[in-house]
Amino acid sequence: MFIRLYDQTGYEVILKHRPKRIVSLVPSKSEYLWELGLQNELVGITKFCIHPDQMFRTVPRIGGTKNVNLQKLEGLNPDLIIANKEENTQSDIEYLRKRFPVYTSDIIRLDEAFNMLSDIGQLTGKTEKALKIAETTRQNLETVKGIAKGRKVAYLIWQDPYMAAGGNTFIDTLLQHSGFINVFTSMPRYPQLQLADIANSGADYLFLSTEPFPFTEKHVQSLKQDWYQSFPSQTITIRIADGEAFSWYGSRLMHFQEYIRDFITKL
Repeated sequence: MFIRLYDQTGYEVILKHRPKRIVSLVPSKSEYLWELGLQNELVGITKFCIHPDQMFRTVPRIGGTKNVNLQKLEGLNPDLIIANKEENTQSDIEYLRKRFPVYTSDIIRLDEAFNMLSDIGQLTGKTEKALKIAETTRQNLETVKGIAKGRKVAYLIWQDPYMAAGGNTFIDTLLQHSGFINVFTSMPRYPQLQLADIANSGADYLFLSTEPFPFTEKHVQSLKQDWYQSFPSQTITIRIADGEAFSWYGSRLMHFQEYIRDFITKL
């Protein structure tokens, strides 16, 4: 087996044999590798790679996505590392590229997610299963296209300061695919906001993501209180949104249609 391909950042990845020691620095990719049947090959993950539970309990962890324990990683002697442009630091990726083959994804659109699924399948000798997962995901997503019927939403990913998912993000892509109107889609990436910005945006819904900031129902209640004190004549519906469902672009995306159908019925 000899494979040469360019990753989604334009970096050439060359493998002279099927990888037997894989390290994943991306939670959604770790879950995908496990789904592909690479349990024996996966030798390192991050502390945020929590799904599936068996993987989290049994595979060595080498720090976080942005603070990788490079010494521990090098000790694992991987023959393939899976990274992501947004989730991992550029300095870590550049350091590792000098020592190991590194495939780095950069995913904003759905076609980029499908291409990543295919690339990793090709790199790991799991092409057939990868293509099946990609096609199933594509078909499942098509069943919920436009299901939200134009509901206007602001999607928060962080508190203190408030930060929203703007345009040029995978979250925005899934919101739009589902039929939501992201009121901050004209703002790039993850803009910082004040509560007044949300009030002036025309949003009917405010989604609080469970990641990267772990919003919970207590934050919903606190925000409701702040909102009605500041904007007593303006109504908005505030809900917790599953951050994994809206931002993980590995095999979890194959089940997004189940989550979004249930989520919308409860709005």
